[in-house]
Amino acid sequence: MNRKSPFSYICNACGRCCHDKVITLSPYDVLRLARAAGITTREAIARYTIRRGSILKFTGGGACAALEGARCGVHRGRPLACRLYPLGIEHGKDGDGEKFVTLEPAAGSLGVYGAGGAVNDFLDAQGVAKYLEANAGCASLMAVFRERIAAMADFDRVEPREFWRRAVREALAESGYDANPLIDAMFDADAVGCAGVGDAETIAAHIERLAQMIRRESNAELLAAAAVMLAVSIGYSPGEATGSR
Repeated sequence: MNRKSPFSYICNACGRCCHDKVITLSPYDVLRLARAAGITTREAIARYTIRRGSILKFTGGGACAALEGARCGVHRGRPLACRLYPLGIEHGKDGDGEKFVTLEPAAGSLGVYGAGGAVNDFLDAQGVAKYLEANAGCASLMAVFRERIAAMADFDRVEPREFWRRAVREALAESGYDANPLIDAMFDADAVGCAGVGDAETIAAHIERLAQMIRRESNAELLAAAAVMLAVSIGYSPGEATGSR
């Protein structure tokens, strides 16, 4: 589907879509979670996420860590994936274009699918635009990563495919991973002094600070793991980090 495709959805607040999911978070998602909860991004990472801030935490019983009964405790700061539900978004090759898909309803869901509007009407009602804009800003860092990795990695000594396989394993590990200040800085914007007067100012400062950190970093493997993490967090495949897609 595209933005003009017929689509509507009525949420009846049953909370079923807030159980047993794997929801990837972007740096902006973590920032908005923190602001909605009235806590720092570091506290939001500890309270609401796993994998260094990149995945929403769910309890042993299957409920989202932010769920209060059948209601979201941070609804005004809910992540992009939650705003899009029951739609999913797919990016075109080279970041060109977008496609929307309808997701299967959660078991027992009381939500009502329809065609009473267009996809774009639904996106506007859910406040999706700011999230997509922030992710596009983060996507601009991929070129900075690739340039720095090309300058730092010795591919005469290291086979490129193995280099990137290691980067993917490191980025997506849920435990036993190495310290990575770039990944930490991606999700903990407050810790690198990026809190502004509004979200737009904060995300702009955050992207600039990350770009500076990338350009200063000389460890190619650390750069590669961070590049993969960023690509995945904003909805791309790990191949976006390498330029191979």
